[in-house]
Order: sequence, then structure tokens, then C-alpha cells
Amino acid sequence: MPLASSKALLSLAADLLEHVKRPIGVFDSGVGGLSILKALRAELPFENFIYVADSGFAPYGERDEGFVLERARAITRHLIRQPDLAIQALVIACNTATAAAIHLLRQDHPELPIIGVEPALKPAIALSQTGRIGVMATRGTLNSQKFKALQASLADQAQFICQPCDGLADAIERNDTDQITALCTQYTMGLGRFGSEPGAVDTLVLGCTHYPFASQILQSLLGPKVHLVDNGEPVARQTRRMLTSPSMDATPGQCQLFSTGSSDLLQSAAKRWLGLDVSCRLL
Repeated sequence: MPLASSKALLSLAADLLEHVKRPIGVFDSGVGGLSILKALRAELPFENFIYVADSGFAPYGERDEGFVLERARAITRHLIRQPDLAIQALVIACNTATAAAIHLLRQDHPELPIIGVEPALKPAIALSQTGRIGVMATRGTLNSQKFKALQASLADQAQFICQPCDGLADAIERNDTDQITALCTQYTMGLGRFGSEPGAVDTLVLGCTHYPFASQILQSLLGPKVHLVDNGEPVARQTRRMLTSPSMDATPGQCQLFSTGSSDLLQSAAKRWLGLDVSCRLL
């Protein structure tokens, strides 16, 4: 074969590989990150996704930062090195893991776009009329330097009342409605008075990706005038901006599900919350 023809074939192969529908990796300590996956699929309907629930090592929010960093690194390496996965970007769909690991993961993998999440304090400020904003999150998130720096940078714009929510992510993980209701009642009471009148908390930040799946219960407890704010849509928009090789294929994207714990738990949650009827594999 002439040299010119060989070069043309190699160039064509490179172009084809460049436009292969490489997936976007998404991971969380459990099923909570499905709230981020839902927003991602709405924003990027033609992209493929791989979702990893690290349920075998959950909950992250009650673990120390070193443990969370170790798990984040292990999952990231797996998603990068497996040839049948080969992600084009990574979304850390967990506030605790973002706070503990994102800066180091970006150092480890400078070639990979890595998108994290953080409690939506800035959007909450834009919505609040009373200037009193409640924040429900895990202890890991609230105690992190990343969150403390964010809160301090906005302290002159609103008053944030923070409530650690031990056990709530786990109750949502298990879909235990009675326990979810009891914990939501307990923790919202701990935040003080809600309402639209002066001095009341009129906006509630859902600072864990699990918590949007309890939003119906929370809204019923707090009333329709209280704003609930999560970070799914902003994360999805940021992911779109950071993609270096967006899909050139206009067919609907596919999702793969993996879990380090119960595959049935993730599979049923994806079907219940996202209408996603796909099998889940153990990682």
C-alpha cells in the first residue's frame, strides 16, 4: 500500500476515534448522585454516561477526608484505565467527595475535565428575600475547608444556618420513607423558623446530592413559600462547558450502572427516580 494511502487511513482512524461516543463518568457514595445524573441527561441527552455508586464504602459524609480521597482516587483510576470505559470527563456527584478530593484528582489527572459539586449557596442568595438561608448537609461537607471558605466569602450577603443531617443520606439510600420523614422533621426544626416574614428562613439549600429525593417531604413540612435549592442544573451546565469532545452522534445516549455494594439497590433507585430500566453490574 502506498505511503500516502497509509497516512490517509491512519488519519481517518484517528478522526473516528476522536468522535467515538466516549462516556462521562459520574460517581457518588451511593444512589444520591442520581439526582446529578438526572440533570446531566437532561442537559446532554446524546452523551453516554457511566454511574458508579460506591455503596460498599458509604456513607462518605460520616468518613474522614483521607478515606474519601482514597475511594475517589480508586474509582477515578478504574474509570480511566478500563479500555471499555475510557471516560472523557468525570463528574464527582457528591459534595463530601468534591470537598475532600477534587483538587488532588485534578493534580493526578490534569488531562481529564473533572467537575465537582458544592452546596448551592450563591443561587440561594439570589432567591432569598429574608436573607436567612438554611443549609442541610453532611458533617463531612460542613466541616470541610472548601465549604467554610465558600460560606465565609458570602457571609456579607446572607446569614447561613447550617444543619448536619446524620443518617438522612442513608435513609434515602434505603428508601425508608418513615425514617426520611422523621429525620427531615428533626433537622428542619433544628434550623429554626421557616417562612417569608422578616427573620424567618425562606430558602433551604439541599447540600447533599441525596437530599433532592426527599424534596417532596421537605416541601410538605416547610410549605410552598420556602425555596428548595439543589445544584443539579448548574453542574450539568458546567459539564457541557468543559467537554472537549462532545458527541457528534445525535442518537440518545446510554447509561451503564456500577455499584460496589448492592446492585439491586442502585438498579431499583435508577428505575424509580430516573425511569432508567438498565441492569447494574458490580464493580
